[in-house]
Amino acid sequence: MLNREDWIMIRKMRDKGCYLREIAVEVGCSERTVRRALRRGGPPPRRRPGIRPSKLDPYKPLIDQLLSEGVWNAEVIFAEIRAQGYRGGRSILRDYIRPKRALRKAKGTVRFEAPPGKQLQSDWGQIDTVVADEPRRVHFAVNLLGHSRRFHVWAAPCEDAEHTYESLVRAFEWFGGVPQEVWVDNQKAAVLSHTPDGQVRFNPGFVQLAEHYGFAPKACRPHRPQTKGKDERMVRYVKENFFQRHRVFESLAHLNQQLEQWLVEVADPRIHGTLKVRVADRFAEERPTLQPLPPVRFDTSYRESRRVALDAFIDVAGNRYSVPAHLCGERVAIHRSLEGDLKVFDAQGQLVAEHRLRPASEGWQVVPDHHARLWQDLGVQTRSLAAYEEAGTWN
Repeated sequence: MLNREDWIMIRKMRDKGCYLREIAVEVGCSERTVRRALRRGGPPPRRRPGIRPSKLDPYKPLIDQLLSEGVWNAEVIFAEIRAQGYRGGRSILRDYIRPKRALRKAKGTVRFEAPPGKQLQSDWGQIDTVVADEPRRVHFAVNLLGHSRRFHVWAAPCEDAEHTYESLVRAFEWFGGVPQEVWVDNQKAAVLSHTPDGQVRFNPGFVQLAEHYGFAPKACRPHRPQTKGKDERMVRYVKENFFQRHRVFESLAHLNQQLEQWLVEVADPRIHGTLKVRVADRFAEERPTLQPLPPVRFDTSYRESRRVALDAFIDVAGNRYSVPAHLCGERVAIHRSLEGDLKVFDAQGQLVAEHRLRPASEGWQVVPDHHARLWQDLGVQTRSLAAYEEAGTWN
């Protein structure tokens, strides 16, 4: 390797007009080495003794980019660089990230422990992603058991009451049981108001859900979401882990399929940072303490009323649907499920019609039997053509 003295000799000889071959013989190297030294404009840089290149070096720009985008989860970053060809271990990656965490704004939360089967914490998160090739804001509900830290997450188009209740029902079914208490934030789907004396007025629909499943509804104090800090942390965990692994989805149903697979393969087997045990193992201890599910599932459908038109149709979500003709002019109750099923009930609560919700472009939805009575009552009269012949009006 050339040293500084070699470079000075090369430069001087070249300035005097010497050929590359002469310079190479004088310095004791090849013509190619002389040519590269002249092109470089100096001797090769000296390497600091004792410092070996790291396997992580080529991937540090990618790691820094992920950190700047808010991706701080070491497992997610490890998966990303492994996909790019990294073959080193996790320890060197964590050592590289650790001193940079001081740049990250910390979020302080207040946590409290709960005995097995005692408590579930519920919260919503939002994130912008791509669904069906379109940018879209997705809402996701995270329902976490306070003792084992096992949680369920479900994505939805909005955070209204019906989707909030559906998220809890799905969580109970995922866990195979119901905790004694459910803690919620102060969204209107669950909490209507707080009185000055500390009392909470819950949404009637949330009270019905609580009575159906046998849990006590609980609400955080206003402006104190830290009361359920475990769940706040899981919302961030979903964003920084799942949504960094999966960024494009075919549909909302596909997104929820990916979420459940991620829960089984990543979230449940993880070693909890505070508890130092596998979440799945801790849940195995908590599972027997949960209350059993009721025999009938809570109906989370949208509930409204409609007046039946004289043609025995009702208007729902931009389209028209038939109902039995004897209900013309009467008011009926409708239930619209989150999956797109429509049920119609009469004043006595009897189911009188069922449809699948369809866009208006597919036309009015008709069950022929519903209108049989209308055709009977219409009483269209038919006559023989002979009557017209006798009157001399037939040509």
